[in-house]
Amino acid sequence: MKKICQLISKYMGVLVLLSAVIGLVFPDVFSHVKPKVINPLLGVIMFGMGLTLKFDDFKVVFSRPRDVIVGCLAQFTVMPLLAWVLAKIFGMDQALTVGVILVGCCPGGTASNVITYLAKGDLALSVGMTGVSTLLAPILTPLLVLLLAGQSVDVDVVAMFLSILWVVILPIVAGLIVKRLWPVQTEKATAYLPALSSVTICFIVLIIIAANAHKLLTGGLLIILVVILHNVCGLALGYLIGGVLKLAPAKRKAISIEVGMQNSGLASSLATLHFAAYPMATIPGALFSVWHNISGAIVARYFSKHE
Repeated sequence: MKKICQLISKYMGVLVLLSAVIGLVFPDVFSHVKPKVINPLLGVIMFGMGLTLKFDDFKVVFSRPRDVIVGCLAQFTVMPLLAWVLAKIFGMDQALTVGVILVGCCPGGTASNVITYLAKGDLALSVGMTGVSTLLAPILTPLLVLLLAGQSVDVDVVAMFLSILWVVILPIVAGLIVKRLWPVQTEKATAYLPALSSVTICFIVLIIIAANAHKLLTGGLLIILVVILHNVCGLALGYLIGGVLKLAPAKRKAISIEVGMQNSGLASSLATLHFAAYPMATIPGALFSVWHNISGAIVARYFSKHE
């Protein structure tokens, strides 16, 4: 079983891409699955993240505050602004603009820690940044969405704040508590958690793509291009910021990956909950989930060979 789980984690990018293709080719098969199941599924992923975290992981915040502050500032400025700029440049409609901005305003994704490890980056910094940006998300994500998209659509900041608390923060806290109370049992389960998260992400992507397959087939190339540019530019600018500040290569890698890889599942979840009038707003998050796992594998391979 462990070998199967290792294979699932190793080929996560391929599996997510395959899920997207299945959803696109056979949308009717999954049409009965409601997008509302995305929220509990995301909760499962966040609970698993909580089980893998340790309170010691947050020591980096106090021992190296400068690095974490730099990383989080980059996270919540580079990606939101990139999203807004790309939406304007390509003249995207309201629904897609909201979707892209939601992706940009979300915290770092859980897969970023694995990619940083494979890239021989600063893993402690990566974990610290993911944790801090996730804790800041209930406040910063709604406010940033309001700032960047509030002029064209109604943004309920309080409702988004509560959604992120319920879907992200509480499951993570629950995972931390469970690990604290039952460390031995949790340690045994840890080997299976990355595979569980991978399968759950695949299912989320499958649901969203299937629900919007027709619209994607008629105008999906533009969305794909914007998603790829958003991710690639985020990775590049994250590394550039680390270089400008003359950080060590391992730190630059961590910041690059943290900035470029978003919690895109959360973006799709928020779009489903709070922007139901714009069904296509869920699509950028789903496509980002597919693409950033592919680009993450490429970046990890490249970074691992360049110290």
